[in-house]
Amino acid sequence: MSDLDAVVHDAAEVVVGPTEDENVAVSLERHEDAAVAVVDGSVAAVGSSDEVTREYPPENAATAIDGGGRSVIPGFVDSHTHALFAGDRSDEFAARLRGADYQEILAEGGGILRTVRAVREASDDQLVANLTAQLDRALEHGSTTVEVKSGYGLDRETELRMLSAVERAGRDHPVDVVPTFMGAHAVPEGVDAEAYAQRVIDEQLPAVAEQGIATFCDVFCEEDVFTPEQSRRILEAGRDHGLAPKIHAEEFARTGGAQVGADAGAVSADHLLQASEADAEALADADVVATLLPAAAFSLDTDYADPGLFREAGATIALASDFNPNCHGQSMGFTVALACAKMKMTPESALVAATRGGARALGAGREPVQTGALPAETGTLRKGAPGDLLVLDASSHVHVPYSFGVNRVETVLKGGERARE
Repeated sequence: MSDLDAVVHDAAEVVVGPTEDENVAVSLERHEDAAVAVVDGSVAAVGSSDEVTREYPPENAATAIDGGGRSVIPGFVDSHTHALFAGDRSDEFAARLRGADYQEILAEGGGILRTVRAVREASDDQLVANLTAQLDRALEHGSTTVEVKSGYGLDRETELRMLSAVERAGRDHPVDVVPTFMGAHAVPEGVDAEAYAQRVIDEQLPAVAEQGIATFCDVFCEEDVFTPEQSRRILEAGRDHGLAPKIHAEEFARTGGAQVGADAGAVSADHLLQASEADAEALADADVVATLLPAAAFSLDTDYADPGLFREAGATIALASDFNPNCHGQSMGFTVALACAKMKMTPESALVAATRGGARALGAGREPVQTGALPAETGTLRKGAPGDLLVLDASSHVHVPYSFGVNRVETVLKGGERARE
């Protein structure tokens, strides 16, 4: 017999997600004076409160929530984070305010390489504890699915340790954790980029594939990191080992990374601050999700990506936090607010990008289905979608960006069970 996990009833609105054609530029599918029912962990019904509660009486549910005056939205899908790390780089934040830029800090032994040293020195249990704490905070702010990259190891042993820690932290946590291998995150000290790229291909990727944890392979295609050709080889080798490609592209300079992502059939290309119209068209033609990270631009005080480029080209847009030691914020609500205020996205398109768009950037609903991919309707509240939803302490989803700096998430249901209240 099926279990009625939850009914949220008499909500001011229930936001289902994008309209069926999944065009993120159009308005949301939403119901007023509405309810949603979750059975066996998945959405069973959404619609008018009278109709849903007639079929799924709240008194029969393990969890019943009176949503009077509140908005119900899908859980956030944060599709780009570097949430597993050790150490503290708050002093670098202060240094940037004094005028140091990202590349100068990296050249002086800070940045990614500083975190690499801290991660190598941390115990496995400490890494798990660190990530668990970060997932706790993400959940408080409404993230029900979070991608977590390796990439602070830069050697085979530590990259495998990181992926193992990601798996351990995610195993017992309400948040769904999606592991990504990113051995090609930076070039370690004492090695040139070409030699290290070959190590990633020859030494790390076979071991990562044998370990069987990672779903994706990511690479930082950027000046003074990995060239487009090196990035292409790494992504192709990752794909040969069963890892779907992702790419950091066109962040600080236009290097050709977006085209590499399109050619490699990447699931997403991320950052894209320096992308051109041709890049956007290439991503759209290859069905590569354009993942925009406004909090990274905010943290580094740079220009923001232009979502209009990708919208006009017909590409799917995702928003993600880019949470990392250099962009220290887990709030997808703040990410949505920045997208609206600084990138001129509408509240509707930004919310879809932070939910359904993020799910698409992690393989949900894509063909062919990737190993480890999320359920097809993740990031929506359509029938059959995971029962991952947020009850806001506001009457409209517009309050997510409107109330910037305020966490409007009152209750989180994960698979229909209370995960935070």
